[in-house]
Amino acid sequence: MLAISIDDPLPIHDQIIIGLRRLIAAAKVLPGDELPPVRQLAADLGVNLNTVARAYRALETEGLVSSVRGRGTVVLADREAIGGTRKAKAKRFTAAMSNVLAGGKLAGLSRDDAQRIVDQLLDVYWPHHQSR
Repeated sequence: MLAISIDDPLPIHDQIIIGLRRLIAAAKVLPGDELPPVRQLAADLGVNLNTVARAYRALETEGLVSSVRGRGTVVLADREAIGGTRKAKAKRFTAAMSNVLAGGKLAGLSRDDAQRIVDQLLDVYWPHHQSR
């Protein structure tokens, strides 16, 4: 379901957030599904339970999950509740993609390699989209 790497320079709570966002975006976890309890996920990943709780709180702030003490955490939506216009959302997405693509170039990937990876990921998150 979810994996983290202690060798990754990204903080563990960010890895958890990113991993869960990916699962939600790829429809591997659907609205209404329960996430593992904080203690269970912490034990499964071998991390401090406060790290998992912090990640769940961040996802709750984004409107993706709801946590109720003693009842667990449930996926609420497959889209963030973050406001803003479509243009503002596209601008945030463009900035994030620019950072990712720059990282790929700096890592030595060719344009064709980057395009292949982007196409594969588009198929993960938009699997029923007809290509061109």
